[in-house]
Amino acid sequence: MTSPVDDAARLRRWRLVLGGEAQDSCGGLDGIAQDMDQALSALYEDDGQGLTPDRRAGRGGSAPKVARWLGDIRKYFPSSVVQVLQKDALERLNLRELLLEPEMLRNVQPDVHLVANLMALSQVIPAGTKDTARSVVRQVVDDLMKRMEEPMRSAITGALDRSQRNRRPRLAEIDWHRTIRANLRHWQPSHRTVIPETLHGFGRKARRPQREVVLCIDQSGSMANSVVYASIFGAVMASLPAVSTRLVVFDTAVVDMTEQLDDPVDLLFGVQLGGGTDINGAVAYCQSMIREPRNTIFVLISDLYEGGVQPQLLRRAAELVESGVQFVTLLALSDEGAPSYDHALAAQLAALGVPSFACTPDAFPGLMAAAIRRDDVNAWAAAQGMVTSPKAR
Repeated sequence: MTSPVDDAARLRRWRLVLGGEAQDSCGGLDGIAQDMDQALSALYEDDGQGLTPDRRAGRGGSAPKVARWLGDIRKYFPSSVVQVLQKDALERLNLRELLLEPEMLRNVQPDVHLVANLMALSQVIPAGTKDTARSVVRQVVDDLMKRMEEPMRSAITGALDRSQRNRRPRLAEIDWHRTIRANLRHWQPSHRTVIPETLHGFGRKARRPQREVVLCIDQSGSMANSVVYASIFGAVMASLPAVSTRLVVFDTAVVDMTEQLDDPVDLLFGVQLGGGTDINGAVAYCQSMIREPRNTIFVLISDLYEGGVQPQLLRRAAELVESGVQFVTLLALSDEGAPSYDHALAAQLAALGVPSFACTPDAFPGLMAAAIRRDDVNAWAAAQGMVTSPKAR
């Protein structure tokens, strides 16, 4: 049996979920629950008194109202819920123009969706708002870097180390941690030392980077979150001396952003979201940069809705695979789940040996490690539960 207190709490939750129409069946609200209900009603109930800007008054009068609402939802709801509410407000009420108001930006909860919207508005943000917008983007970038930098570094350096191991290392090449672990059974108590029967080591340092990585990113509007995450990962990889990283963004034009990898904020504000899509042109540009195909990992991040010349794209993909390039297509690099994409083109690429699947940011370091080790990327993706594109018949 449930207690009256539990029943009352359950009714309050249902009342918050269902809105004012559930007043008779679930009862009224008071205190904080009533304040939470007002914040939700402003967004989800079309009563004419919510957040929708008054067109006659212009956006100026709406910005303080929205800013107060943003402060309220941050007070009453956890961060994960706040991000959902903000995203819904921008989409349902067309409030993107209010992001141009410094007051709103100071009250907003920074997240990837917000950064994507600021990227889309970067060309029209007024001078008085630019510093505030950059500080918001910097918060998100710094948070993502803290969360993703160490897993990315560990995955890549570990994969490179394993690919370089040898059993007859010189003194400077010995992997002491692995050697000691492998020889603990040879501990000699009388000498208080381990006698290593088998040495484990790294290979000799190469004169050039062990791997070259090219990130080629579709900057159409639907790929906004993927651009944010790919830029962060590109910046991390660019800081690793063992990996040479290039980052290219494209729509109908191709822009090489490699020089901006040392500052992801500048990179993100340099991206122009929207426009058409010429994947073939972007792949052609990247193909011209590749000097050591068998040493190169090429990651195309796109939903594959090609606006260019598809037969040429397929021909270039076949040439890259034939030359030894490890070519992977990510249909999305985000937490949004399965994206909308061109299934037919994905299947044709898969038939050429180019696997296509969506990847979450948490899984991306593992993907790069698998590619560096030259593992079967299709098998790796399947083991992670990612649905890969079927091969064309």
